[in-house]
Amino acid sequence: MTTALNPMSGSSLLGEFGALAVLLGTFAESGLLVVGFFLPGDTLIFPAGILCATGTRTDPHLVLWQVLLCAAIGSIAGAQAGYLFGRHGGNAFLARTSRPRVHAVVSRGERWLDRYGARRAIVIGRFVPLVRTVISPVAGVLGVPARTFTLWQIVGGLAWSQSLVLLGYWLGTRVPNVDKYLLPTVAVVVLVSCLPLLGQLRRR
Repeated sequence: MTTALNPMSGSSLLGEFGALAVLLGTFAESGLLVVGFFLPGDTLIFPAGILCATGTRTDPHLVLWQVLLCAAIGSIAGAQAGYLFGRHGGNAFLARTSRPRVHAVVSRGERWLDRYGARRAIVIGRFVPLVRTVISPVAGVLGVPARTFTLWQIVGGLAWSQSLVLLGYWLGTRVPNVDKYLLPTVAVVVLVSCLPLLGQLRRR
């Protein structure tokens, strides 16, 4: 019996599309302002790393170098696309949309850039959910120089995507049957990545 594909579920996407899901998921979450909020990022590439190590015991089996490559390309290309959208059409999009959520997250991205400066904000923002999706379009809207953005988004994109995949792979090779506990393991990773946002809320 076949099960319906759930685009919000990292395991469902990996089971259906393999490493291609990593490419598309990281691309969307790294720069597509509207749909990026609803797609898995950490919950996609971290389990992908685990599945690379546990392929003999689980399905699907993923190849490490393919997942690393797809994660790098998707995260870098997605962020660059988000920046170009923000630079050339971001203001017009914000003027047309009346969704409070969109304006709220854009404001959050502006505060993030003001607080850390462009270079640190672009790199650190890669590791924080929600900020990861808005930082690239917001950088384009605010006119961050293209050379500065491109350099540091590559650094941040590689650091985020490769570290999470390799962390998952390392756990998969060290912890017996870790693939059976994907949900709680991913929940811990997401919770840790949300700590900067929780700190901001507490200060407010």
